[in-house]
Amino acid sequence: MKTTKKTSRLSAVGVAARSQTLLLLAALVIAAIGGVVSKNYLARYQTPALVAVVDEQGIAGQKAPTSKPKLLASNPPATPARLPAIEVAPVATQPVVQTVVQPVPEPVAEVASKVDLSIRWFNGRPVRPAKTMTMVVTAYSPDEISCPGTADNITASLHHVQTNAFRSVAADTRLLPLGSMVSVPGYDDGQIVPVLDRGGAIKGRRLDVLYPTHERARQWGVQRLTVTVWEYADGLPAGDWRAERDGRN
Repeated sequence: MKTTKKTSRLSAVGVAARSQTLLLLAALVIAAIGGVVSKNYLARYQTPALVAVVDEQGIAGQKAPTSKPKLLASNPPATPARLPAIEVAPVATQPVVQTVVQPVPEPVAEVASKVDLSIRWFNGRPVRPAKTMTMVVTAYSPDEISCPGTADNITASLHHVQTNAFRSVAADTRLLPLGSMVSVPGYDDGQIVPVLDRGGAIKGRRLDVLYPTHERARQWGVQRLTVTVWEYADGLPAGDWRAERDGRN
């Protein structure tokens, strides 16, 4: 009986030892398989950092190597992929066109209608037609033939006969006072001339135009003409030729 019990105990101990041995071998096999799978996985997906961690920690409790881990030659580090250069086609720009509105010139006829073409200038002042008169026009010269006893070359307005380059007229000062302005067709090209003189034979609607010589005065003869009388258009009073004449004495 004692021998049988002892044998049974030895058998039980042997079975337990074999069981532990088998479990240990199974654990080692599983650990080895897991290490191989981990290295293959890391090598396949090129993760050197994880391979280094696994190598340093060891597989299934093995001692980690002291040397630095080496990357697998078959799987070099991946370089960042470069994006292809994008060529940007130049954008065709349209030139900026600035529209300049040019003023439309007024027609000449409209401009002329806005300008008083009747305005002229005399003695530095604007003048305009005041009235017209039909008159008998003769001519005279500042000499003894035309002005016997009074040929002193001074007119009744106290102006010299050479005033306005010998271009003036004598009139009846009751009708056209001294200083009046007239234009006579055919005399001085129809320019405005002043009334600077008067004469004993010049009465009513008569006019005497002045020429430097008696010969030129005779060429004029006697003419019946429409004479234009002018007035200042600036609103200022005309010169008082009568006062200047009276101041002579």
